[in-house]
Amino acid sequence: MLVNKNTKENRNENKNFIEEIIDRHLLEGRFETVKTRFPPEPNGYLHIGHAKSICLNFGIAKKYNGTCNLRFDDTNPSKENKEYIDSIKEDVKWLGFQWDKECYASDYFEQLYEWAILLIKKGKAYVCDCPQELISKNRTKPTEPGIPCKHRDRSIDENLLLFNKMKTGEYSAGSRVLRAKIDMNSPNMHMRDPIMYRIMYENHPRTGDKWCIYPTYDWAHGQSDSIEKITHSLCTLEFEVHRPLYEWFIKELNIWAPQQIEFARLNLSYTIMSKRKLLQLVEGGYVSGWDDPRMPTISGLRRRGFTPESIKMFIEIVGIAKRENLIEYELLEHCLREDLNKRAPRRMAVINPLKLVITNYPENQVEWLEALNNPEDPMSDTRLVPFSKEIFIEHSDFMENPTKKYHRFYVGNEVRLRWAYFIKCTGFKKDDNGNIVEIYGEYDPASRGGNSPDGRKVKSTIHWVSVEHAIPIVVRLYEKLFTIPDPDNVEADKTFIDYLNPNSLITTTAYGEPALNNYLTPAHYQFERLGYFVTDPDSNTEHIVFNLITKLKDSFAKKI
Repeated sequence: MLVNKNTKENRNENKNFIEEIIDRHLLEGRFETVKTRFPPEPNGYLHIGHAKSICLNFGIAKKYNGTCNLRFDDTNPSKENKEYIDSIKEDVKWLGFQWDKECYASDYFEQLYEWAILLIKKGKAYVCDCPQELISKNRTKPTEPGIPCKHRDRSIDENLLLFNKMKTGEYSAGSRVLRAKIDMNSPNMHMRDPIMYRIMYENHPRTGDKWCIYPTYDWAHGQSDSIEKITHSLCTLEFEVHRPLYEWFIKELNIWAPQQIEFARLNLSYTIMSKRKLLQLVEGGYVSGWDDPRMPTISGLRRRGFTPESIKMFIEIVGIAKRENLIEYELLEHCLREDLNKRAPRRMAVINPLKLVITNYPENQVEWLEALNNPEDPMSDTRLVPFSKEIFIEHSDFMENPTKKYHRFYVGNEVRLRWAYFIKCTGFKKDDNGNIVEIYGEYDPASRGGNSPDGRKVKSTIHWVSVEHAIPIVVRLYEKLFTIPDPDNVEADKTFIDYLNPNSLITTTAYGEPALNNYLTPAHYQFERLGYFVTDPDSNTEHIVFNLITKLKDSFAKKI
């Protein structure tokens, strides 16, 4: 059983640094309650990194009997649409969380505009006509003074007039921006007169064409937190340098002041987390879509067969820290095995079939053998598995010339068939090309159930499927999408696309026991000796598709 020092029983003794800060704030009386928010931008599907933020924000709210809002940062209509909004809500619910309020940054556009007017009147914001290239150039470097824009000293009246014209659509897209007037010499580049508004003629999913100026993230985010009376704004580490600006806007407006706290984001080996790069995979046809089972998106993990429980277990083990590191993908698979081992029904399926003819078994006889659905569950029920003269076994379970320590089928060796009988291999047949196409064996009728009355032992137990009763199934065998642990860091002349794994998906026809014909979507199974599988949404009554979630071997367990 997995042991984690941050389990529920030890939570009071092992609080993470965010919980320690919150405890201090409550003790000092800075806040009376705890209000968090999960604020995704609806410009793509959520991924496993977002799952960490979801679990943290909703988990903190639950622990402190507070609330958590779901707020969409819908400030860039050129990249956002309702499909992404719907998918985000589905993912949050699937993980087992329910938000207190569903909010949108666009709900606050009027208030944000009025606050921008207030900053202009205070001499803290101005309209800039410079192109983006010049704005970036004039910011220079953190170690050098910035170059003030020639529009920085416009009068308040002129700025109010120009900003109003921006709002009413009198200027072309990108021709002007509203900038905060802060400090062009600050070593923090985000404080060098950041952009608050830009002109965009895009149809917004919720506000349509009402607005043609849209707030930037830095301008909308902190003020949205304030409007919602958020107490603790939990962000990943890349926003640490944004915090001085977050606090500057709050102070200048003299409004409710949340506390921004940064934590390390989740970096997973053999995976990319950039929405931009994930979009490239989708639009380039390298994957079948956002929910491709090879994708790190929550919808992809769900389709692959990962459970909410396994993902939350993974997040719990990874923990909340200030320092970033690369987490091994094998830990995520380990958590999945820990979860499914206790509750996934067992079934037998053969992926690479080789026919075994039991020469001394009666012709036309069929036995229905009792098999446990889950030996790990003391309350598990049983199913009946048909057994007949001809069965399929895995090709890899027979060797013509066995290697050392190979204990499965070879001529003269005896093995146990799972839930069935002892079988001794007596021979095999090859085709004209020398390929083994059929093997032969004799069974011991007294060993029904897999135990011999004379007490003799066998060293191997293999799975099988009755040929007569076999159900054809489509099996999709998935491997990691990338061939290197860190596809975000590649050689200078290459991109992450160059490291896509050409064998990340292999589709084949397999044969399963009849119980696999009664499927639901999704339904999780352990295919004995093979791995954990889940039914895919592509399945129908004539075409059952199973996705490999993970193999049975758990190399990570020893590291826990």
